This record gives sequence, structure tokens and C-alpha cells, in this order.
Amino acid sequence: MERHHRANSTVDDDAQLAQLGHKAELHRNFSPLAMLGLAFAILNSWTALAASLSLALPSGGPVSVIWGLVTAGVCNLCLAASLAEFLSAYPTAGGQYHWVAVISWKKWVPILSWITGWINVSGWIALVASGGLLGSQLILGIISFMNPNYTSQRWHQFLIYIGYNLVAFLINAFLNSALPMITKAAFTWSIIGFVIISITVLACASPHYSSATFVFRQFINETGWPDGIAWLLGLLQAGLGLTGFDAVAHMIEEIPNPSVEGPKIMIACVGIGTFTGFVFLMVLLFVAGDVTDVITSTAGPLLQIFFNATQSRAGAICLLIFPLICLLFATITIMTTSSRMTYAFARDGGLPASRWLAKVHPTLELPLNALYLTTALVVIFGCIFLGSSSAFNAIISASVVALGVSYGIPVAINCLRGRKMLAPRAFVLPGPLGWIANLIGLSYVIVTTVLFVFPPDLPVTGSNMNYCIVAFFIILVISTITWFVEGRKNYTGPRINLDNLANGETVGIPGTGIDSYASGTNGHAKDPLPAQDNSRYLDENDLPAGVFGRGELEDQVYDSRKRVNRNRSKRL
Repeated sequence: MERHHRANSTVDDDAQLAQLGHKAELHRNFSPLAMLGLAFAILNSWTALAASLSLALPSGGPVSVIWGLVTAGVCNLCLAASLAEFLSAYPTAGGQYHWVAVISWKKWVPILSWITGWINVSGWIALVASGGLLGSQLILGIISFMNPNYTSQRWHQFLIYIGYNLVAFLINAFLNSALPMITKAAFTWSIIGFVIISITVLACASPHYSSATFVFRQFINETGWPDGIAWLLGLLQAGLGLTGFDAVAHMIEEIPNPSVEGPKIMIACVGIGTFTGFVFLMVLLFVAGDVTDVITSTAGPLLQIFFNATQSRAGAICLLIFPLICLLFATITIMTTSSRMTYAFARDGGLPASRWLAKVHPTLELPLNALYLTTALVVIFGCIFLGSSSAFNAIISASVVALGVSYGIPVAINCLRGRKMLAPRAFVLPGPLGWIANLIGLSYVIVTTVLFVFPPDLPVTGSNMNYCIVAFFIILVISTITWFVEGRKNYTGPRINLDNLANGETVGIPGTGIDSYASGTNGHAKDPLPAQDNSRYLDENDLPAGVFGRGELEDQVYDSRKRVNRNRSKRL
């Protein structure tokens, strides 16, 4: 009976995906817990926050570390809740660019969807590099810690970085069916590591703790910027530790009951990340010892804090094994999500060589070509590091900025259109709460997008310049060129791609539309959704989006001969 129920649920989920314009090609192997594990492994909050302490300690000190995380946590929860509404209404791997297409003004659908898709794809591919970068830094820190005479070379870090990404590629390519178990293991390992490290350093450092005044009120500014700007620049650490929660959207076609479970997972991973990150950073600051030694240590702030707490080199290195493996899990799961995002955008014709990138390998049952592209670009990023560490760090910073911008675009458009553009859905932010969450999230995106391109220190030199703006500008230039070369002629937004529409039939799948969704007969929602009153809309262009939304998507039908869409005057 349970197996029969799961089979029916999968059929309903695939039918809902069909209504959104795509045939189900990926198996729904992930349970909600496995997907939460994947999302949490990507955020990897306590590990990423601890490994990147060097960003915040000179730029605000403990005040920036603790209260910066609280600020970023609240703002990212607002962003996650805002995007969860979109995910509930349109559970497709395209995520932001698909959502932008269904809520935008008809005239602007192609260009806005195109720009959002390129920014999101670029951000995810660049983010893959962050796991290998942080992991290689920790390993070099161990070597330097054990051998003070060791001089690090860029090619040393490059080889470790390549090793991280090679392992991630092999697991993604050949252990796809085992990924749900791997993500569950990642979640378990992370929580166990969080508990063991916290208890161990507190026990070993007792009773020589830092004061509460130091942990919660000590301000340090070694940047040359005014104190307020310095504190805001310290938000980059928290931003890195909490970014990537849209992974749930890009993997949504691989979990059952996505309209209901997806929003829960998206919000939960940010909430858990913020809580564990706050507790862990608070623990580290209480046992940190001399903060000057922590900031200047060649072993890195995290390993130095472990040593200050345990007074044992072996003990400090053993504790560091937990974040090292967490970063490997993060690299694996970020690469998974990046390949799915690339596959989804290529499936809609948004990338060069889209037909090749959108292929799903018949045996491995994953978008292998998209995985090849992701891995190749990550290796190229590593080669850039051999020439300039500043340029490589700019790519990492640009990933945080790019993902933030991709979060803000659909939310901003929805606000500009009065928050009335989303279809009936299982997860809804009620009126005032929805506006508050949207506006707080947008404010955070605007502030951090501007600040994260500032140089970290004054005076500005060639070596400390923040080249993030250059990396982000390159993304925009490439997307603009490809738009004029190919996109404006061929790209109209997310495509309808259904085998049963081969003769140009209009879309309609009995028992899977909005009515059945609201009644609960298709397994997605058990409570009736309220009927919408459309009398307040002045004309057709103001009507809220249905399953497909409006704009260009309404005029698309499937052409079996060309395997692409043709625009026709008939309405769906």
C-alpha cells in the first residue's frame, strides 16, 4: 500500500512538472531528510563561518562575527521565506529564472529571465570552487602549523584544490544513486562534529574563558575604513556561510511532493545554519585566547583557536578533521546543484550548446555533460589562482554576490507587481508578513551587493583590491554578448517540452491542474486553497499567473519536428 502511494505521488509530481513545461527526466531519489542534508551540507554554516573567521575578525572583531551573523541570519531567513513562496507555486529546477519568466511583464520576460539565469548559473559554478579553496587553506594551515619553516606555494594549494574537486566529480558521476545517503551522512557528520568540537574546546579551555564583554561587545577595526563600514564589510563572512539555499529549488525535481516539502526544507536549512553557526562562533570566541595571535596565525584562525583551547597540536588537528570532511561534502553537493542548474537552463535553451548540455545520460541517469562543464570551469578557476590569488578570491566573492542578486530579482519583480503574481500554492506568507519579509530580504541584497565589491582594506593597492566587481562585470558582459548573438532570436523563456503535445495541443492534464491541487486530489495539498478574486485587476496583463504564468509562456506550444517552441497566436 505504501509503495502504491509513493508511486501515485510520483506520478502526480511529474504531472505537476509537466504543467510547468517539462518532462520528468530525473528520478525522485531524495527524501525530505536527504534533501535537507544536501541543503545544509551546501550552506555548511558552522564550518564555513569558522573557516572564514579571517574575513570578519579584522573587520569588526567579535561584534562583527556574532551580531553580523544574527543580522545576516534574519535577512536570509526573510529571503528564504520569500523564495519559498515561488518554490511552492512553481517547483522546477530552473528556480529563479523560471520564476522571473512567469511573473514578469510580457514584454520583458525573455531578457529578464535570460539575465537571471546567467547570473544564477555563473554564481553556482563559481561557488563550487569555494569548498576546495577553504579545504586547501585548512590543509596548508596544518602543514604550516606542524612545520613553521614551511613556505606555502600556490601550486601546493592548487593540487589540493584539484583533489577536492576530482573526488566530488567522481562521486557525482558514478555514485549518483548513492547521493541521498551521502547527503544524509553529511548532515549527520556535520551535527556530530559541531557537538564534539563545542564540548571538547569548552572542556579543555575551562576555566580560562574570554569574558562575555569580549565575545559580545569587543570591536576591532584593522581595515582603515570607518567603523560602520568595517562592520558591514564583515557581513561577507556570514553571507558566505548562509548562501546557497536555493539549492533546494534546483534539486526540487528529485524529491517527492515538492510543492509542500521544498519550502519547508529551504527555510529549515537557513534556520539550522544560523542557529548552529551562532552557537559555534560564540563557543570559539569564548575559548579563542589572544585574538591578535588568532588573526595573525599562519595556521589560520580556526586551527589556532583549537590549539589555544586544547594546548595540544595533535588534538587541534584531530578536531580540524570534522570541518575538513564537511568541506568535502560541501564540494560534492554544490557540484551536484550546479550541474542541475546548468542542465535546467540549457533545457530551456539559455546556454551555448544547450542541446548537448541538456542531455541526461541514459545509464548514469544524470546530466553528465553539465557536470563536465562545471568541473572544467572549476579547474580553470584553479589555474587562475596559479597566476593571481586576488583574481581567484574575486571569483569566490562574485559567487556570493551573484547568488544574492539572483535571489533579489524575482522578489523585487513580485513586489513591484503588488505581490499578486503567484499562482495558488501550499506555502503562503500572509499579507503584511509577506511584504516585511520581501522588503527586508531586498534591502539586504542591495546593501551586500554594493559592500561586497569594496576593497577590504585602506589604502587600496593592487594586491588588496577587491576584483569581485571585475568578475561580476565579466559575467554580465558574457551574458549580454550571448543575448545579442543568440538569445534575443531564440530564447523566449522556459520552454514547454512534453511528448504528448507533439501536435501542438493546448496544455491540459486532467486531474493535475490548479483545481485538483486546491482540492487535494493530486496529492499535493490536503487543504483547499481559497478561490482568487480577480475582479480587482484592471486588464488581462494584470491577472495573476496560473500554472504557466503569463507572458511569453502562454504563447508557446510544442513542435515535435524541431524539438523547439513556436509562437502562435492561440491562447493556452
